[in-house]
Amino acid sequence: MMHLPILPILLPLLAGIVLLLLRPLGVKVQRMVSFGAGFALLMLAVLLFDASLSGQRQVYVLGNWSAPFGIVLVFDQLAALMLLVTAVLAVGALWYAIVTETDAQGRHFHVLFQMQLFGLNGAFLTGDAFNLFVFFEVLLLASYSLLLHGGGAKRTVAGLHYVVVNLVGSTVFLFALGALYGALGTLNIADMAVKVAALPAKREGLVMAAGLLLLVVFGLKAALFPLYLWLPAAYANTSAPVAALFAVMTKVGVYAIIRVHGTVFGAEAGNLAYFYAPWLLGLGLVTLLLAALGVMAAFQLRVQVAYLVLASVATLLIAVGLQSQAALAAGLYYLVHSTLLAGGMFLLADLIVRGRGDYADRFDPGMQMPHYQLLGGVFLLAAMAAVGLPPLSGFFGKVWILQAALPHPWHWVVLATVLLGSMLLLIALARSGSVLFYKVKAKPDAADPVITETIPAFGLSMVAVLWLLAAVPLLVVLANPVSAVMERVAAQVLDVSGYQSAVFAPAVGGK
Repeated sequence: MMHLPILPILLPLLAGIVLLLLRPLGVKVQRMVSFGAGFALLMLAVLLFDASLSGQRQVYVLGNWSAPFGIVLVFDQLAALMLLVTAVLAVGALWYAIVTETDAQGRHFHVLFQMQLFGLNGAFLTGDAFNLFVFFEVLLLASYSLLLHGGGAKRTVAGLHYVVVNLVGSTVFLFALGALYGALGTLNIADMAVKVAALPAKREGLVMAAGLLLLVVFGLKAALFPLYLWLPAAYANTSAPVAALFAVMTKVGVYAIIRVHGTVFGAEAGNLAYFYAPWLLGLGLVTLLLAALGVMAAFQLRVQVAYLVLASVATLLIAVGLQSQAALAAGLYYLVHSTLLAGGMFLLADLIVRGRGDYADRFDPGMQMPHYQLLGGVFLLAAMAAVGLPPLSGFFGKVWILQAALPHPWHWVVLATVLLGSMLLLIALARSGSVLFYKVKAKPDAADPVITETIPAFGLSMVAVLWLLAAVPLLVVLANPVSAVMERVAAQVLDVSGYQSAVFAPAVGGK
């Protein structure tokens, strides 16, 4: 049990190395090993999440060098939650890639997929800001290649923008870390919180500037206004399994804000306590409105789903910016809902594209697609959940966030923005569903594009879609116990002194 915290990092790393060695044996062998590793990671994530519910943090001291001098991995309820969501998403995306043979479009898909999971899990577990940068770079390097998987002009252009923007973000990240290390003498997150609490007044400006730089970097990862323009093209033009996995990528930025800013600049940070929250809340509100307008203006289904991801991230950032335990708990509930929903919608959009043939995902009335009843019904469920209509999980999450906003001075602005954004999403998705499933032609015109008669591997592909979208009804049926767990996770996140005590505990395994 002592070594459990490092296993979510080691498993995909070792799987990636093995897959690289097995590449000469062909894609079938790689599929078995990769999916086996993904399923094993899911089982491990379930075990770890169950262990985290005891409320005890585990700290894994790498090389037996204790903090703040050594590298530590901190396993708590928030990290366990993110590991579980990522593993569920990964299994669905991998299954879809295998049954649709999307993975065969490039030689290194499964290796890169495991390296992506290695970077993601490392980012969730690390207790050191510099190692957070390292794991960011690992997951970004893998994502650069995954984004381009399958090739194509649009994918290449979107990938180039994605690479350039994230390279700039990495450079700013290093500047911020350098400034923090120069002012505090440490990059261990728990130790930084101790140093900030006792910071001399003359250094507060420097540390605040470095904290804002970090907020810019994490905001870039989360696609916060005005740093979100890379997301719609990147997510809409990559392959469906990659886009589904990327649904958690923006949540890494949100997680980093909760973990780093929430710990270092939390309630015990003196004059710097929650200084970032007004920025986060204000920019989150702007991002939500612009994302809703992007959903309205989209002419293609996959672009629309990409803007839905942006809207969900903005809602999460609003919840974090409200800086209360209730809002954070509501945001975590909404995080689980929105991440798995977005992954499922990207896969569903790909099935619709394959069913419409040359019409692709354009919002042009066409002929009736195969399996339109099932696809239309699932699209209706997903659209209702994305908008936040009752009785689905999106409604529960948004109502909880709005409830938590009532004591905040900006509560009217938050209420108006979230409700207006939801109304715009409802209008846009109702229009999209009508064009795709109702405004169909009885007979094709001579100049109409060709529509496919069958969708290859449709049944097996729908398994992945339903696997991810199952979170929507489950979060409703289990709303009471899930919300109780989220309250406990939020309370532990805000317990900065408990986090510090665990990190500085001398024993391997920590507290």
